[in-house]
Amino acid sequence: MSIAVRIAVLKERADGETRVALTPETARKFLALGATVAIETEAGRAASYADEAYREAGAEIASATEVVKNADIVMGVQAPEADLLEGARQGALVLAIFDPFSRRDRVEQFAARGFEAMAMEFMPRITRAQSMDVLSSQSNLAGYKAVLSAANEYGRAFPMMMTAAGTVQAAKVFVMGVGVAGLQAIATAKRLGAQVSATDVRSATREQIQSLGAKPIFVENVAGIEGEGSGGYATEMSEEYRKAQAELVSSHIAKQDIVITTALIPGKPAPRLISDAQIATMKPGSVIFDLAVVQGGNVEGSVPDQTVTKHGVKLVGYANTATHLAADASALYSRNLYNFLSAFWDKDAGKPVFDEEIGNAVRLTQGGKVVNERLAG
Repeated sequence: MSIAVRIAVLKERADGETRVALTPETARKFLALGATVAIETEAGRAASYADEAYREAGAEIASATEVVKNADIVMGVQAPEADLLEGARQGALVLAIFDPFSRRDRVEQFAARGFEAMAMEFMPRITRAQSMDVLSSQSNLAGYKAVLSAANEYGRAFPMMMTAAGTVQAAKVFVMGVGVAGLQAIATAKRLGAQVSATDVRSATREQIQSLGAKPIFVENVAGIEGEGSGGYATEMSEEYRKAQAELVSSHIAKQDIVITTALIPGKPAPRLISDAQIATMKPGSVIFDLAVVQGGNVEGSVPDQTVTKHGVKLVGYANTATHLAADASALYSRNLYNFLSAFWDKDAGKPVFDEEIGNAVRLTQGGKVVNERLAG
């Protein structure tokens, strides 16, 4: 008879991180698979999940040291430092967002300690992995929150309002970058009654923009620019496209009230989409929300977690937008982890056994070595 797999969840220690990797809902599901679940005291408090809710679900609540002791699987939102996992089993799985390009040192530490680190942000964007994709679930909420935060900073109404005193015109919202966050930003702005337009380097997004009732704004007559990278992510633009896009944005942005920028390239600084000169063409009181601010920013002059006013325009951006919706962000993230592990759960072995396509894509370390191809060299 196999010994039940022990799943450990620690309280997040990164500055400003309010999410938790496991909710009581998914704790019950893991227990139903035959695993045991241990959670550090008050790990879910910042996300509005009380210790008592975990106890009721059947989880053990204990100190960090006790939780990690003999753990087979450790789950986190942002990867913990390796020394926090002292006492976990040799070869234990660690599932988290690792930021491996910026924190290669941490990846090396996990390898040296014999842990099998799984970077959830490396989940391939293929059909069967959609329910496991933490970037998509968190980006969805981030796109929604970006519009709400911009609306809060904007000193006027979003929808057209016809009153006895006159008509209030609808706000004009421009979304730059139509990935998961951008699509949700479009949908949210439309629901609030704004007049919405959007752009992207990938021509395939034109129909997606139109399907949400927004106006697509695209560079025309620049051949061969698709912007589609591997795995469904955007890639870098050519110099010709950059110039054409800058001209298009400059003419369009001056007419906008709200701009939401969402452009990211995995493993590289965020592309600069809006310059100081372009900001200066916007109307005073306009707002730009930079969802890429922590990766260097799409907007010149934006600062994480600060509202910066330039030329009468407010620049806003959070270092971690999803944490501003901690309860829902945690619930979705937790389900992503459950969907990932349960899809490969071997009932006879009582643990997950990963296939090559998905397992190799997210695995950073194994057998004391860094094994992910994206970290080669």
